[in-house]
Amino acid sequence: MDLFEYAREKNMDREAPLASRLRPAVLEEVVGQQHIIGRGKLLYRAIKADKLSSIIFYGPPGTGKTTLAKVIANTTSAEFTQINATVAGKKDMEAVVGQAKEVLGMYQKKTILFVDEIHRFNKGQQDYLLPFVEDGTIILIGATTENPYFEVNGALISRSSIFELYPLEKEDIKTLLKRAVYDKEKGMGSYDALIDEEALEFLADVSGGDARNALNAVELGILTTERNAADDKIHITLEVASECIQKRVVRYDKGGDNHYDTISAFIKSMRGSDPDAAVYYLARMLYAGEDIKFIARRIMICASEDVGNADPMALTVAVSAAQAVERIGMPEAQIILSQAVLYVATAPKSNSACNAVFNALETVKSRKATIPAHLQDAHYKGAQKLGHGTGYKYAHDYPNHFVPQQYLPDEIQDARFYEPGENGHEKEIRKWMEYIRREVR
Repeated sequence: MDLFEYAREKNMDREAPLASRLRPAVLEEVVGQQHIIGRGKLLYRAIKADKLSSIIFYGPPGTGKTTLAKVIANTTSAEFTQINATVAGKKDMEAVVGQAKEVLGMYQKKTILFVDEIHRFNKGQQDYLLPFVEDGTIILIGATTENPYFEVNGALISRSSIFELYPLEKEDIKTLLKRAVYDKEKGMGSYDALIDEEALEFLADVSGGDARNALNAVELGILTTERNAADDKIHITLEVASECIQKRVVRYDKGGDNHYDTISAFIKSMRGSDPDAAVYYLARMLYAGEDIKFIARRIMICASEDVGNADPMALTVAVSAAQAVERIGMPEAQIILSQAVLYVATAPKSNSACNAVFNALETVKSRKATIPAHLQDAHYKGAQKLGHGTGYKYAHDYPNHFVPQQYLPDEIQDARFYEPGENGHEKEIRKWMEYIRREVR
């Protein structure tokens, strides 16, 4: 490297975006992703021991895929080179492989190749790398925002460890923002800026776990905000933060009344079969940065409490949506949540299942009752001598898979806990229960 090249690189380091400058150099500086880089975890041990095999980082933007690759670059004794699949072609890969062979032959050093956006490589480009990954000429580190099991060559997948990165937690984002504002070496501490707690909370909420998004906003705020005349400092207020991230502030304190008012209106709108209101309150929560897992839990509760057996599919849809949003994350999760909300809001309603268990609990608390002998377990030693199981009728041996038989204890044999409603599927349940109850009498 000549003097001019060295000067150019140094200048690029100074002029690089804040998110790039703030990237950790060592593993201990990395924020978040403790499920894969926590002390004692497999990846932590592999990086520390400099014993990496090929790996693929998979996760949403701004979660630290490139950051971890840079940490590996600073830690490993192997040669490290990087290409971006959006612009790299066959010649670039041939040059990397040629150099890797040379380094291996001359210095017995392996080469780590970091391929950003690896899902952008076509099948032919991925196939080209395969033999060199297989024979150890190259240790591949791929980064992708797409599911690698769909987008990456199966042969490469089988030779790599997959590590999924999750959106950063709110506290992780806040830690990075404070580092960005006050760190004088890597951050913008030399600008003598202050960030209000309200602005910090807002940016951590609306960034959706994307560190780059939050850091870009705070950098823009510091660079474009005039100094306060009173103390000659740059103040990143809530107003400044909302302008820089291009999101309007929704007064939505997660610990305050507005939070509970919004979730209350959301639930009542689904219960009241108003899909427009329900999806409006969903959008309001999403815009304010509400935890999507929290929203999904409320939809599941409503599907069971307020829809129940009037449409048994409502709970299935809600549970599937909850699983999907955890796997997919934002922004696509908002579409899945919308589908679940609209299904629950437009489904026929019944709280009979909810009432049934509460009615039964009241009886359990207030009355003692003995399980009928014919329903008791007859399989353990001596049970039949005690009469357990004697006289039990196996329902599947009878027409319609039903036989009149007492199931409730004698003390409460006439109790009725479940009364199916007249809506949706419960109409059919009600008819069937009326038939059964007539037969029992």
